[in-house]
Amino acid sequence: VSALFSAPAPSSFPSGAMVLISKKERRQILEHLFQEGVICVKKDARACRHNEAQLEAIPNLHVMMVLRSLCSQAFVTEKFNWQWYYYMLTNEGIDYLRGVLNLPPQVMPSTLTKQRPTRPALAGADQADRGEGKGWGKGKGKGYGKED
Repeated sequence: VSALFSAPAPSSFPSGAMVLISKKERRQILEHLFQEGVICVKKDARACRHNEAQLEAIPNLHVMMVLRSLCSQAFVTEKFNWQWYYYMLTNEGIDYLRGVLNLPPQVMPSTLTKQRPTRPALAGADQADRGEGKGWGKGKGKGYGKED
């Protein structure tokens, strides 16, 4: 009798239900993944929308299922921490997405493109000799050790 009233084990994924994802939604997810190189997904299959701004119109379950499929094919690596999935694109995944999205070979995800610094690397080198820094190093500040 107790077996009739026991609750099913909670699961984040529907056990026997099939998830149908439109080609348009799948393409949006894959384009976003290729553009960024990484994606975070909250472990909440019942969320009505995804947490990232570009994918807000897509249910979170659809994003989870597409990335789970890519993970099983070794196109992304998965890290799980504090109820969030973190997916990182692999080199094989980059090649696969280039083929699916019809992208040229010179286009790379933003995680692999080197960012240019906004200021020159040696901009502070001319100030090192003056001794007017804010730290405890050389120079100790103006008037240090002088008697007035």
